Amino acid sequence: MKIMKKIFGIIVLALAFGLANTLKAQDLYVGNDGNDTIGKYGLDGSTVNASLITGLGGPIGMAISGNDLFVANWRNDTIGEYTTSGTTISTSLISGLSNPRGIAIVGNDLFVANGDADTIGEYTTAGATVDASLISSGLAYPDGITISGNDLFAANQLNRTISEYTTSGATVNSWALSNLGIPYCIAISGNDLFVANDADGTTTGVISEYTTSGAMINASLISGLAYPFGIAISGTNLFVANGNTGTIGKYTTSGVTVNASLLTRLNSPGGLIIGPAPEPSAIALAGLGAAILCARRRRK
Repeated sequence: MKIMKKIFGIIVLALAFGLANTLKAQDLYVGNDGNDTIGKYGLDGSTVNASLITGLGGPIGMAISGNDLFVANWRNDTIGEYTTSGTTISTSLISGLSNPRGIAIVGNDLFVANGDADTIGEYTTAGATVDASLISSGLAYPDGITISGNDLFAANQLNRTISEYTTSGATVNSWALSNLGIPYCIAISGNDLFVANDADGTTTGVISEYTTSGAMINASLISGLAYPFGIAISGTNLFVANGNTGTIGKYTTSGVTVNASLLTRLNSPGGLIIGPAPEPSAIALAGLGAAILCARRRRK
């Protein structure tokens, strides 16, 4: 009886470990501006679904909350909502925007950078407007945005700066970083801020690294890029979308090249985000619970 209990315990732990690993699984979502699609890939470069979502209108910014994927479409001025499995929830969750670029989510709040209006708006993830012009000072064609704690950082293409605000809209530093190339997008890992800069769209693009306080760590952490429109981080891995070459490169956050052509033959990739794979369904979890209960009952 004791041996059976030990075996049962080992089985339960194994199932729990497998479930935990499933929940931790991540995928790379790529927005292709050239053919209005979003593709889904493994972090090792494997293809899950190259056309997960189609019929978009310039998917340039993405954010994930749970199993929901939010997409900023710059050509039709909307934010669409989908599941990470590709099911459409709403093609126009938020409409009437002004060239929406980067988006970021904190809790139930969704922040949108409007490039043409030089504003950042706040909405709920259900699509309700909180403040369409939450931030309207110090911006100059805001593109990528990212949030760390209560701080929101915005990359300004026209004045080549990174601005810092609170998520409630207060200005912390409208010139937190300046004299950049053309900053398209930004990402944060811990206290490090990574900026994708470009000068002429050929091979002069770089990823620069700073602290979130604005101190320079490495102005050319990764170089030789071409229109680095998207950047995403998972652990110590950093992924970069090159719009001109149609590739995704994989590097470490220390700047070491893992695979400069992890993904190829993409169509003007821009938006780039890493998110969890869909969680097991309630039915699957119920089945696991039932299996454990049945096992227990058989031993009585």
